[in-house]
Amino acid sequence: MAPKSTTRASSEASEFFKPGTLVEVSSDDDGFRGSWFTGKILRRVSADKFMVEYDTLMEDDKGKKHLKESLKRHQLRPILPTETNREFKFGDEVDAYHNDGWWEGYITEELKDGRFAVYFRVSREQIVFTKEELRLHREWIDEKWVPPFQQQDGNDNDNANANETEKKIKRVKAAETVTVEKDDFKFKEGALVEVCSDEDGFKGAWFCATIVELKGKSKFVVEYDSLLDDDSKLLREEISILHVRPRPPITADVAEFKFLDEVDAFHNDGWWVGLVAKVLGDSKYIVYFRNSNEELEFQHSQLRLHQDWMDGKWVMASKV
Repeated sequence: MAPKSTTRASSEASEFFKPGTLVEVSSDDDGFRGSWFTGKILRRVSADKFMVEYDTLMEDDKGKKHLKESLKRHQLRPILPTETNREFKFGDEVDAYHNDGWWEGYITEELKDGRFAVYFRVSREQIVFTKEELRLHREWIDEKWVPPFQQQDGNDNDNANANETEKKIKRVKAAETVTVEKDDFKFKEGALVEVCSDEDGFKGAWFCATIVELKGKSKFVVEYDSLLDDDSKLLREEISILHVRPRPPITADVAEFKFLDEVDAFHNDGWWVGLVAKVLGDSKYIVYFRNSNEELEFQHSQLRLHQDWMDGKWVMASKV
């Protein structure tokens, strides 16, 4: 199951999610994970739920009535402020405006005429967008946007502080992207892999396994390293190739993870994608998991830098 910890105080909801407040909404439904849609808070339903009316999603194909839903607090955040004069480059983690919402992805190619190819981790698609259809991806953590916005107006001291903050949040530059050529790995019997799942409670996690049987060109039977079946034997499952990847290459030793590093945290027999929210010292870190809006403490040895398997290559996104 997903990492669990204490949820954020209800006072945050009272302050940021009053009736009439404009918000962005995420969804746990298949086909919508990794997206944010704008809407408006209508009323509070319970301590942890709100009734929201969407701006662009409609109840039916006629498009005459805006969709309304009762949503949990972890699915809501304030509207992301507009940022001007943002330049994008290869490796940037961005939100792309597509199908009436903002979808999380990575820039995988800089094209001509201010266009960029963006890869979407959830759907494993790559689509071309203009600069105007992109924004830098940010997370709403502890009532703050991370990475923070750089000051666009103000005195020299404000700009200097903003520049210093920008330096601190740099993580992995495009030049440091880890790649493995397509021919270096084959999905075959005996291959060591990692497997993800779309099931509730397992989204955002990768579990180590071995391919034990090929089922045509797009399916495999895998045996997990640590997950057990009802008979306490190693679990075997038939998995689509869309949910399987090689095991990530070992990156250079990281002496210390930094604030906002995107990491995989080893928990409950799997690797869960999160962000370093706090550096505690003594090789300990607080990691934030967006899917559950929760935080957990980990030792340095329980973390690794997050990598994505894109078009036969390993990629680590930039946070610059």
